[in-house]
Amino acid sequence: MDDQMAMLLAVVETGGILAPIAFILLHFFRQFFFIPVAVICVAGGVLFGTVAGTIYSIVGLLLSSLLFYFLISRMPKTHTKLSLIKKKWFGEYRNLTTSQVAVLRLIPFIHYHLLSFCLLERHHSLKDFTKVSFFTNIPLALFYTLFGEFISRFTPTMIVVILFSISILVYVLREKMTVIKWKEFFKATA
Repeated sequence: MDDQMAMLLAVVETGGILAPIAFILLHFFRQFFFIPVAVICVAGGVLFGTVAGTIYSIVGLLLSSLLFYFLISRMPKTHTKLSLIKKKWFGEYRNLTTSQVAVLRLIPFIHYHLLSFCLLERHHSLKDFTKVSFFTNIPLALFYTLFGEFISRFTPTMIVVILFSISILVYVLREKMTVIKWKEFFKATA
């Protein structure tokens, strides 16, 4: 195993500028291969180190988010499906804040593009969406790049404690008001 890791690191070191570009493109095309974001970020930490791996992951995730931004308007069935999933998971009248999305992105089994969809509902312009996507990707890239090699060593108890802590953060950072349209509030229940 050590020989394989040494060979992989040697290939990355001799790859020059092509290795980071290939890694960023892997982030960009990751959703087509159904590879979880966390796996790619962990690989970036192993291959490039914490600082460079985090930067490359942020760039790749931002490009992935921009691809989502441009494609979701051309895919009405996917838009409807994501809207239904969002209503089912988070509630019909609940809009996630940028802070909540940043924290939820740390949970590996919550779909990355579902959270991008939640950001898109609040920030419609390209400039705003790009800015909030950038800021919500920083904790994700930093956490998995920095601690990626240690995640596999966590005990089940530690994982439960971490998920419980993240759940509390999501609750504390929630939007404190809910807007219900007048017509929907007074719907006839008969």
